[in-house]
Amino acid sequence: MLSVAGADHIITMDLHASQIQGFFDIPVDNLYAEPAVLKWIRENIAEWRNSIIVSPDAGGAKRVTSIADRLNVEFALIHKERKKANEVASMVLVGDVKDRVAILVDDMADTCGTICHAADKLVEAGATKVYAILTHGIFSGPAISRINNACFEAVVVTNTIPQDGHMKDCPKIQCIDVSMMFAEAVRRTHNGESVSYLFSNVPY
Repeated sequence: MLSVAGADHIITMDLHASQIQGFFDIPVDNLYAEPAVLKWIRENIAEWRNSIIVSPDAGGAKRVTSIADRLNVEFALIHKERKKANEVASMVLVGDVKDRVAILVDDMADTCGTICHAADKLVEAGATKVYAILTHGIFSGPAISRINNACFEAVVVTNTIPQDGHMKDCPKIQCIDVSMMFAEAVRRTHNGESVSYLFSNVPY
């Protein structure tokens, strides 16, 4: 639809699967929220050096290991074990979060069932505080009430989806503004400069 509508270049952020870039026959730049997330962690979590980066499912392991390496901290992941096809999964935490600040990182949160369940698991396992950092905050259905009732210090999302309404309904939601990253990507594309600088740096 985007191509047929006349777009000749796409700039997007944190695609759920990077293979989606290959569906287009026009150039696609998939920016990463990671540099902005690292900046937010360093500036807003005083004890970030004693933190552990946690993936709420095995699929996000690559994302959390990358952030953990850049911060020089450890990582953990939560593995969902399905006993039978349609039974609710039990969660198994792989890694040691005791007496650490746990930072859950994922690319999106929709109804927030998984991350709220994961947060409970982390507190049970001895984490001192739990943060969640998510690129795309969809927050549909019972998401807001789940976050309000969960044990998060903060749930941090970017504004790839407008968050003003969600932030009014839930004081725990905080927002990272990524408009500058997109503006800089547009500027660099327009001037024929390299966009790859933005994959590991924040332009502000």
